[in-house]
Amino acid sequence: MSFTDGPYVQAACFCEQVIEGKDGTLSLIRIVDILWHNEVGPNPPAQMPNFPFQLKLVLMFKSGRAEGRSEVKIVPSLPNGETETAVVQTVHFEGDEKGQNLIVQFAYVFRYEGLYWFNVLVDEEKITAIPLRVRYQRVVASMPPQSPQV
Repeated sequence: MSFTDGPYVQAACFCEQVIEGKDGTLSLIRIVDILWHNEVGPNPPAQMPNFPFQLKLVLMFKSGRAEGRSEVKIVPSLPNGETETAVVQTVHFEGDEKGQNLIVQFAYVFRYEGLYWFNVLVDEEKITAIPLRVRYQRVVASMPPQSPQV
């Protein structure tokens, strides 16, 4: 299938919260494209430790001429060039201006500092990619002295 006639990507992003109205419209709250991970202490690690984080991944499609069932894959590409296992979901396109919203509760363990790409494929053809940069900040701070126990 050629994507010149649909489906079309209306929106593709990560955000902290999605509110879906009774009429099906979406409100995306705090769209995120940079994550900061801070380690604070007397000797925080030089390299960023693995850390889990949860976001909502939102894909909004318009069908165009696409009709029927399709498979959507989100394939993470890490800063070091490796790819990870895809998240796969089925959608049903109904043609014309009709839309299909996909909201994925995305729990992910970030292992590297740098730029992640989340490639979006529909029926094995890449139609877009969502960038997410992870930055690590070390904060060296001595701990306050303990009060003597009485």
